[in-house]
Amino acid sequence: MSNLPPILRLMRPKQWVKNVFVFAPLLFSGLFTEFESILNAIFVFIIFCLGSSATYVLNDYMDIDNDKKHPVKSKTRPLASGEVSKSQAHVLMVILYGSVGLFALFYPSVVAVVASYLLLNVAYTFYLKHQPVLDVFTIAIGFVLRVYAGAVSLEVPLSSWMFITTLSLALYLASIKRRQELMKSGESARNVLKHYSVELVDKYAEMSATCAILFYSLFIISDKPDMVYTIPFVLFGLYRYWFIVEAKDSGESPTDALFADRLLQLTILGWCGACFYGLVH
Repeated sequence: MSNLPPILRLMRPKQWVKNVFVFAPLLFSGLFTEFESILNAIFVFIIFCLGSSATYVLNDYMDIDNDKKHPVKSKTRPLASGEVSKSQAHVLMVILYGSVGLFALFYPSVVAVVASYLLLNVAYTFYLKHQPVLDVFTIAIGFVLRVYAGAVSLEVPLSSWMFITTLSLALYLASIKRRQELMKSGESARNVLKHYSVELVDKYAEMSATCAILFYSLFIISDKPDMVYTIPFVLFGLYRYWFIVEAKDSGESPTDALFADRLLQLTILGWCGACFYGLVH
């Protein structure tokens, strides 16, 4: 990704992996065998990639002064490093937001969900990211909205189990992100970190991980008993991720941790395989 032109790196295409959450309803509803459903889910993924990229550009634009002081971001963020000008960022934001708007002609209900995501992230950029606890929940709700958009595109209800499991997992990842920011950069990384301690966010992460495992297991056992073999993969994935955080001092970016660890990638592939086996068996 580092070889991409600066204007494309500003969109953070590596982060698009987070948008695969939109495919969860497609998988668990069993509609992954229908071409139209697959196509709808792919379009939702594309819309969210455009929307999330617009959010990243806006966030980098507003954080340019702080990023210039950061030892890593000052070199890797195109705006902070001067590789992309503010005027270029303006044009890119217009294109990205406009592209999302165009999709409203074809997927109005989905774009309404994406619009909620965009508004939430505007609020996050200007206010919520400075508010302790609210900042973590805002990040997590963004993942829930991805799953909800996937359900809307398929015209299926969002399972209560899927909602609370996604929220718990996202809270875990957001808590770990804050923990690693504290460990690596201290309170200088972002203003909200002065309200946190490593011990506190560790407790948040532990509670969220426990809830994610509990709710996912209850969901599978009660609604999808044929998918019980997926539970060990979820357990191992969380254990492995925590190992990466503690032993390899990673986790500030869940995406970077995923791309850097082959065993974690294999675990996710194994979970997908177990899901397909349970659903079609």
